[in-house]
Amino acid sequence: MAAANPWDPASSQSAAGLLLNHLVASGIVTKEMLDVSKKMAPCFVNFSRLQQISDIQAEIYQNNLELELLKLEKDTADLIHPSCLTEKCDVLQSMNNHLEAVLKEKHAIRQRLRRPMCQENLPLEAVYHRYMVHMLDLAVTFIEKFETHLETVRNSPHLDANLQKISKALAKMDILVNKTEELAENILKWQELQTEMSLSIPRMLTEERHLHELAVVPPLPFFPKAHTETPNAK
Repeated sequence: MAAANPWDPASSQSAAGLLLNHLVASGIVTKEMLDVSKKMAPCFVNFSRLQQISDIQAEIYQNNLELELLKLEKDTADLIHPSCLTEKCDVLQSMNNHLEAVLKEKHAIRQRLRRPMCQENLPLEAVYHRYMVHMLDLAVTFIEKFETHLETVRNSPHLDANLQKISKALAKMDILVNKTEELAENILKWQELQTEMSLSIPRMLTEERHLHELAVVPPLPFFPKAHTETPNAK
């Protein structure tokens, strides 16, 4: 049942109502002022909405908390879930039974391990024979390369030093390659020069022979002029 508005003079004659009637009668408070005071302020109108928002936020927080609990339960299911614990217990029980059997046959197993295994056939099902053949091929290949693998393992700590040596050797090889290229160019130039000389030698010999022939030719004989006598000479 809604409570009576104490600001309404028409409500039951309470102390507040009597006071308001007296104030209206004396002219201190008017009817209009009382009507204005009945209207709720805007801040009070939003109180219900704020309460609803608070309730919704509390519900969201509760749902998030339940979701975190479910995730935690999922992550720890293998530790606390009964079915997972039962499966683990079964596995542990099987291992325990196997260990008990091994301990019971400890003496026989120890004696068997002391005996050599040479010239004995190991029981192997037929479906695994081809895999066994492939494994033997791999074992033979591994044994053949075992020394190489050991050498690689031994040299692995000195890998940096070996790389430095290889770098220095490569630098020296580059220098030698450059010198070899220069030497090859010099050899080609020398060959060209020798070819030019071999072509010029016959010409030089021909010229020298020609000069020699010119030097060997005897000079022409010299004949003095005959003196003719003139009539005046007598």
